[in-house]
Amino acid sequence: QVQLVESGGGLVQAGGSLRLSCAASGSIFSINSMGWYRQAPGKQRELVAAITSDGSTNYADSVKGRFTISRDNAKNTVYLQMNSLKPEDTAVFYCNAEIWTRAYRGMDYWGKGTLVTVSS
Repeated sequence: QVQLVESGGGLVQAGGSLRLSCAASGSIFSINSMGWYRQAPGKQRELVAAITSDGSTNYADSVKGRFTISRDNAKNTVYLQMNSLKPEDTAVFYCNAEIWTRAYRGMDYWGKGTLVTVSS
């Protein structure tokens, strides 16, 4: 089965940086879009950044200029470089991917999440 495993979360001081990684594994034929969502306490889960197979990106307004999403197709991995972190970035970050397998096309997968805490 396909699995998404996030890593790179942790505690960082405001103004600092973190890089999140999400590696997809399993019987993967191809990956279309990959993205990062986050959910802060008491708030809805929201899209942070997404990237398609052709490199098109989309960012939440709140992170534009600070976060950069990228992917390594050979490794089935998506990254989120987060710079100039703010306390309001504190949330559980979830990796999401639309993945084609030999049996199914365009199925949506989620990682378990990684906690990012930004102290002031």
